[in-house]
Amino acid sequence: MKVAVCVVFVAANFMAIMDTTIVNVALPAIGRDFGVDASGLSSVNVGYLVALAVFIPVSGWLGSRFGTRRTALTALLLFTVASGLCATAGSLEALTGYRVLQGVGGGLLAPVGMTMMLRAFPVAERLRAQQYVMLPTAVAPALGPVLGGWLVDTASWHWVFLVNLPVGALALLFGLGVLPDFPGPGAPRFDVPGFVLAGGGLAAVLYALTGAPDRGWGSGAVLVPLVGGVVFLAALVPWELRARHPMIDLWVAKDQLFRTTQLVLLPTGAAFMGVLYLFPQFLQTDLGYDALHSGLATFPEALGMLTASQIVPRLHDRVGPRRLMVVGGAGAALIIVLLAILTVTPQPLALYPSMYLLGTSVGLLFASAQNAAFVTIPPSRTADATTLLNMQRQTAGAFGVALAGTLAAWPASPAGTDGAFAYRIAFFALAALCLCASLVALRVSDRRVREAYGAADPRPAHQEAA
Repeated sequence: MKVAVCVVFVAANFMAIMDTTIVNVALPAIGRDFGVDASGLSSVNVGYLVALAVFIPVSGWLGSRFGTRRTALTALLLFTVASGLCATAGSLEALTGYRVLQGVGGGLLAPVGMTMMLRAFPVAERLRAQQYVMLPTAVAPALGPVLGGWLVDTASWHWVFLVNLPVGALALLFGLGVLPDFPGPGAPRFDVPGFVLAGGGLAAVLYALTGAPDRGWGSGAVLVPLVGGVVFLAALVPWELRARHPMIDLWVAKDQLFRTTQLVLLPTGAAFMGVLYLFPQFLQTDLGYDALHSGLATFPEALGMLTASQIVPRLHDRVGPRRLMVVGGAGAALIIVLLAILTVTPQPLALYPSMYLLGTSVGLLFASAQNAAFVTIPPSRTADATTLLNMQRQTAGAFGVALAGTLAAWPASPAGTDGAFAYRIAFFALAALCLCASLVALRVSDRRVREAYGAADPRPAHQEAA
């Protein structure tokens, strides 16, 4: 049962995460085929992002209403079919519509799959499961540009979507045969106001952040959805806390350990995605790398994160999650400062180990924080907790990219500085985010984590599900 959940979750989450980066490489080729300039191509990603944002908040309710197995397999089927349709699109409008369909599936895959992982693995075994859970988070964002560039250069843009078909089909067939179900307590009446406030607010904020670097933070196309989205999300909190049947049970955030780890993951996720966006841009703009080789130079961070996923289970009990998070955040801040220094006198040979060490540092924090976030969350509330985690993750990633893109495009540099000055400022800002995460991690209680491990139910997960 645990193997089945791992296989389906890793495969599904890998596709959904990689899709956010692999398509960017193909946009110029798509524009040439459809006769559309760069500004007209934004709908390809915006449609996916908005659909993703709308359906993340409803994922917990759907899992309770229809069961996690049925919801996960339906989302996987939808994402796979939509990928095939994207590859056959004959116009920009058709491609945008199919991307929306992809976003619906992608918005459900991560939170429902994570809920199943938490239910399948008892607290004492979750660190071991992190070794597999970290795979899509570590590899997919870095592999996307490399694989996308190779597919576009050697075949066509259609293959950035077709590559999902064998993975999705195999995961779907495997899941149909062996994937277990984890029924929830039963779905209450659908919370329409909560759905509108959560989905609409998150979609508006992500839409604004995505367009901010190009349109400018003061433009109406950014400011209006950003303010509107923040207002919606702010109104969501009192509504959900008072609602008899809330879409998302926000009382789960009362758990101090869960709340603190989310505050640690938010700036770290923003900094991590910001670096993954900024570093290849710097390599191509200032060092003359092509898209493929800039992607290859970024890829060592994935190896570093995979290394960290193997280290954390061995150090967790002896060192404690708080120290691992603090060291990981501080280490990531130092490496990003090093990347900023390397923009002054670029040393290509130093870039590869720097990215590996960055991945290791971020991986130490991610693996420790994600494990600690859920150790005190009861099984009945895991769907709400994973929904909030994924909403935070999407917002953090969008903000990190928007911040990095805005600072890197700063219009003027002081006299006597080189062209990489703006990149340097952007790297320093991202390093500051990691340092903030390291400071917040000091508030994580190792004692509560140890107590949760000690009180963990030793029964196998299938008995709990029964």
